[in-house]
Amino acid sequence: MLGMFTGRILLVRATLLATTLLLVTIGIINIYAAGNPADPDPAIRLSVSAGLWKRQLVFAVCGLFCAAAVNLFSYRRLGPISYGIYAGVLGLLVVLLLDKIVDIPFVPVINGTRRWIRIGLGDHFVQLQPSEFCKIAYILALAWYLRFRKNYRRFKGLLGPFALTVLAMVLILLEPDLGTVLLMMPVLFAVLFVAGARLRHLGVIVLLALLASPLFWAHMRPYQRMRLSSVFLQNDWIRGKALEHERLARLLAGSQRNVRYWHRNQGYQVTHAKRAIASGGLLGQGFRRGPYLRYDYNVRQGEPDAVRLPERQNDFIFAIIAHQFGLVGAVILLGLYAVFILCGAEIAWQNTEPFGRLVAVGIVAMFAVEVVVNVSMTVGLMPITGLTLPLVSYGGSSLLVSMIAVGLLNNIGRDRPFSIATSPFEHKDIPPGL
Repeated sequence: MLGMFTGRILLVRATLLATTLLLVTIGIINIYAAGNPADPDPAIRLSVSAGLWKRQLVFAVCGLFCAAAVNLFSYRRLGPISYGIYAGVLGLLVVLLLDKIVDIPFVPVINGTRRWIRIGLGDHFVQLQPSEFCKIAYILALAWYLRFRKNYRRFKGLLGPFALTVLAMVLILLEPDLGTVLLMMPVLFAVLFVAGARLRHLGVIVLLALLASPLFWAHMRPYQRMRLSSVFLQNDWIRGKALEHERLARLLAGSQRNVRYWHRNQGYQVTHAKRAIASGGLLGQGFRRGPYLRYDYNVRQGEPDAVRLPERQNDFIFAIIAHQFGLVGAVILLGLYAVFILCGAEIAWQNTEPFGRLVAVGIVAMFAVEVVVNVSMTVGLMPITGLTLPLVSYGGSSLLVSMIAVGLLNNIGRDRPFSIATSPFEHKDIPPGL
């Protein structure tokens, strides 16, 4: 473990590790608050959610050991086996899908989805989410594929990286896990950009995706449309127009009835997340105080509607933090993420070895996208996707993967190979038409 604190650019890596520990600590504290383990009501004090902070603490300790273990060897050793790691994770994703055909005892169905693999016997088990581990495996495989290639400077050369990406996206989407799927394309674009892909080629791909979006919309089910259109249905004027014009209502939500009861269904979580944030004000309600901390949603179903915020310990933990500590606390949290991302970007910039730089860029992009998407969906700027706040939200697999990613970043910063060669990814322009 001491190897984590030796090597190059020590100040940047020390700041990265300190920020990581702060974020994990903030997460555990707020998961504790969201679970109400000190509530005088025994029904709440002894509920499952009251003990989630203990599980998160255990996973945090395991994550520290994983981060340290990643630093026992040079990150470059992961390159030759990256395809094997990626194939192994894809195999686990296939196992999840096979449960739809054949009943597999260690694949539980939770809320209609098959995302977890259960390890253990009886009441003593842990559930791991392969799609979370796919993030790291995908970044390693993508970086290894692109490290010395130049053909991605041509448009047809982008087919390989996109095939590598789409394969995992399809398997994860079938679980379904929309959040992880939405994460992969931005990571791909960030890595391709740093590797030297032409901006006009990436722009053409984005344009094609936008042109194809009406086709995807036409084939979506009503609840899927409603999830995406919730960004617009938050507006009273748009909801009013949809109630006046049936065609607009069918386009946005499938029916006028869905629009009329939007606040009680698809719009329920985002509405109450925004109320929780707004009620925090500048300085917040205080630790473990406020209406959204006073009751446990899963226990007190009969309580007033205003105090309920489902999934407040994971997807919507940002709302709980803002509810308790106000705008000041939310800004401090986002500031810590900014420091974390800047440290990761500096590590990527300082490393001249292609594989290490691309892995670092992929990890930084992964964290940045997760933070932006989670906060945006909490405040209603993006549809709810289930993407958690890294290092803070409750979730064992997510925390383990995040800690492994931090360990890799530290490894890349610590083990920079000395080189007198020219900088990587500097390619001469390919003649037009090639």
